[in-house]
Amino acid sequence: MKTHARTAIISVLIFVALAAASSGRAQDESHRRPRRVSAPTPTPATKALTPRGAPGAGEEVDDDDVVRIETQLISVPAVVTDRTGRPLTGLRAADFQVFEDGRPQKLANFATMEAPFEVALLLDTSGSTRADVGLIRRAALDFINALRPGDRVAIVAFNTKQEGGDKLAEVELKAPLTDDRDELQEAVEAIGASNGTPFYDSLERVAKEIFRDKPKGELRGRRALVALTDGVDSTSAADYEETRELLKRAGVVSYFIQVNTEDFVEERLMQDCQDSGALRLSRAQLDRYRRVVAPGADAADFSNFCQMGQFERMHVSRTLYKMARQEMSQLARDSGGKTFSAADLRDARRAFRQVAEDIGTQYSLGYYSNNAARDGSFRAIRVTVRGVKDAQVRAREGYRAPKG
Repeated sequence: MKTHARTAIISVLIFVALAAASSGRAQDESHRRPRRVSAPTPTPATKALTPRGAPGAGEEVDDDDVVRIETQLISVPAVVTDRTGRPLTGLRAADFQVFEDGRPQKLANFATMEAPFEVALLLDTSGSTRADVGLIRRAALDFINALRPGDRVAIVAFNTKQEGGDKLAEVELKAPLTDDRDELQEAVEAIGASNGTPFYDSLERVAKEIFRDKPKGELRGRRALVALTDGVDSTSAADYEETRELLKRAGVVSYFIQVNTEDFVEERLMQDCQDSGALRLSRAQLDRYRRVVAPGADAADFSNFCQMGQFERMHVSRTLYKMARQEMSQLARDSGGKTFSAADLRDARRAFRQVAEDIGTQYSLGYYSNNAARDGSFRAIRVTVRGVKDAQVRAREGYRAPKG
């Protein structure tokens, strides 16, 4: 009996040891087994469009790997017209094809032209426009009234503040994003004139303040900057390339109504510095000109505007206006927006109507790139429409991939 008892005890111990070993292996395997991680839960509007394998569908990762889920939705605003320029309405998600660097992408988000828009309206009241603030107000109100009831608008303008003995231009947020037309009218009527153009500073404020938070739901791809300006910056602390990247990251479609103030400015630049109507270029403008035309030159040689000859002043002014037009065109191309030329402020009212029509006929597409490389490279975007003969599509040209 004693021998049988010892045998039974030994058998039990062996069984327990084997069970423990088996449990340990299973637990170890569970630690090594890839686990499924998912991006944030998609909204009902995007759930049906989320392709398998996209971040919204989850992905298999190993515990030994760095878990990095790319959830950046690439927003692509698109305006579709026939060959006569008439907008094509009623298109569905299935009608669109999006290509990145020639590779087809699967749509994860789609908003029709009926979805609301958020608009930052920038009004430049410097330079030659200071005498026509009333016209600018009327043009701005016409634009706001041409938008749809659900669209929200923020008002940004320039003003002059007294700092010591100097009068300096500053950016003012006259109204945050709102669909209250009475509040917007009060903000527009409160706009004054400015003694300078902090254009880049205003773009920075649009990106950092008005569109600081990421858009949600149907507002994805439905944000726009609409600026009435000549685009010639004179006083900003911000840099053009920095503000360009900020607008890209904010997903803002940029529209510029370019008011032609060049002849007026050039005429006043030719006057003697002692004349009451004379206009001077700022130190910031002269330094920007030096960096473009003579980057190796001594900055001190471009510090005194009044010591420059008339020919040199004219060349500086024309260079700055050329740069401004190029920059505004670049910002529009980056985002799928557009530039409009306005010979004067009366012409600007027509341009505002065109911008309102463009916004009202815009589709918004979104996709998660199937190129997972974080190499900082530029990715070209192309949008086409299936089954519509001679359809013309205007969309953003591309974006820069994240790096690191």
